[in-house]
Amino acid sequence: MRRVGTDEWSGLAMLVLAVAVAGPGLVGAIGTTIARGWWIALFAGYLVALLGAVATRLSRLVRYAAFAVAVVAAWALLLTAATLGLLPVLLVLTAAVSVYVVPVPVGLAVVVANTLVITIGAASLTRAPADGAMILVFYLLIQVATLLSSVTLLREQRMRRELAEAHVELQAASVLLSESAATAERLRISRELHDLIGHQLTVLTLELETARHLEGPAVRTHLERADRVARDLLGDVRATVGRLRTESPDLEQALRRVTRDLPGLDVTIEVSPEVRIDEDDSAAFVRATQEIVTNTIRHADARTLRISVTGDDRETVLDARDDGRGAPEPSLGNGLRGLGERFAALGGELSVDGCDGFRVTARVPAR
Repeated sequence: MRRVGTDEWSGLAMLVLAVAVAGPGLVGAIGTTIARGWWIALFAGYLVALLGAVATRLSRLVRYAAFAVAVVAAWALLLTAATLGLLPVLLVLTAAVSVYVVPVPVGLAVVVANTLVITIGAASLTRAPADGAMILVFYLLIQVATLLSSVTLLREQRMRRELAEAHVELQAASVLLSESAATAERLRISRELHDLIGHQLTVLTLELETARHLEGPAVRTHLERADRVARDLLGDVRATVGRLRTESPDLEQALRRVTRDLPGLDVTIEVSPEVRIDEDDSAAFVRATQEIVTNTIRHADARTLRISVTGDDRETVLDARDDGRGAPEPSLGNGLRGLGERFAALGGELSVDGCDGFRVTARVPAR
């Protein structure tokens, strides 16, 4: 089931509030200076433009245009109503969403323009100057408060995103350090086994080979048995050393460590049991996962990310897909370009596709 995001809940809340505020005008409880059908159409255009302004999946230019339409439509709705009522709240909504679309100084300019429109509306619809002044001050303060609240919320979201990115980087560094330490320990044990036990068994084999030339059939039989045991034991030691040197890192556990405890992003990791990679390939996949998760948090506005690693006798493939907004013509930043160079050095490749969400595919040849 698709999870409803925070932005969607915010858009739904704005929709409900705007309909509630404009309700009297929609049902004819208050008069309008233009035909009611046109006023309702104007309100519908305001809603569509406001929701388009906060739709992060749209391009920046489209969002700018939608916001401008929402601002002008809100002014027109207020100035064509026979009474103010709660209609200035529509202008408050445009001030609140301005920080999601335009820089803060532009949002403050919108607040000033909204206040001028409210002043014009209050002057034409209220007879008492004191009432008009109270309305003006009230909605000015409300607009400033909502704008500053939105700024604070955006800063908090940015800080959480930066914290998540730092968390991913720290986890990746920890995984790579652990893998490096484990590899160093395996190499140390393999050297000790080879230098100590392997040397002793080699000497034993040479001694038994010499003893085979002694007289006595019974002695020869026992010596030949001992020779076979010693040679088998030497082969076992060499096989153990080889396994210690080439033991495949636990890639699934490493990737899960990198992607765990990420706020706002549900990451699924699947590693096929057939995957067998060395330390260099494992490090490349860990770095690829780090870069993919960081880019998803920073740019994709996604809620889910699925990473799978599969392998056969020809290659090992990491495939990552998110449900974010994607990019029809993605431009690679320094991180993805660096990953491409890393995989090319391993004899593989890295490709990206932004047509449906964002997808990154990394390949290395089988070792």
